Amino acid sequence: MMKSAPLLLLGLFLAACGSESTSYEYPVPAQGYEAGVRRYGSVFGGEGGLTILGGDNEQEPQPGEGSGITVNAFLWRASVDTISFMPLSSADPFGGILLTDWYQPPETPGERFKVNVFILTRELRADGIRAAVFKQQKGEDGDWVDASVETQTVTDLENAILRRARELRIASLN
Repeated sequence: MMKSAPLLLLGLFLAACGSESTSYEYPVPAQGYEAGVRRYGSVFGGEGGLTILGGDNEQEPQPGEGSGITVNAFLWRASVDTISFMPLSSADPFGGILLTDWYQPPETPGERFKVNVFILTRELRADGIRAAVFKQQKGEDGDWVDASVETQTVTDLENAILRRARELRIASLN
């Protein structure tokens, strides 16, 4: 028990060393996505602290490259906006992956859909995005059964995302 007392005291000392100026600010998506502004947070506060997501000597990002993410911010934001009616299962802005959970449209209760969106590049390009749409239909026994999805559905989804990304890009220039 006596051997753990110094460790306890050291832990209490380190916990007491914190100050209110020690903070981390997370990127602000509303400004970072549209304006291409990169936000940094300092772990130990102030100048000379440990910087997260890059430093001052980095090249400034181009509009649409976003706040430290490795994919195009306009494509990311457009993807989120386009599939926002579906429940989001997973979102990775650094890897450019959006996965939804199953969504059952109210007008067709016997069907449900799931969407995966992959952003492949930092540039705003038509081939920089891929989508996968999955469909299931309720079988006679009440179980969900996989069904085919028309390729036009996937194309329409990708085009809707690209259209929204173009709108966001144009809005950022004004």
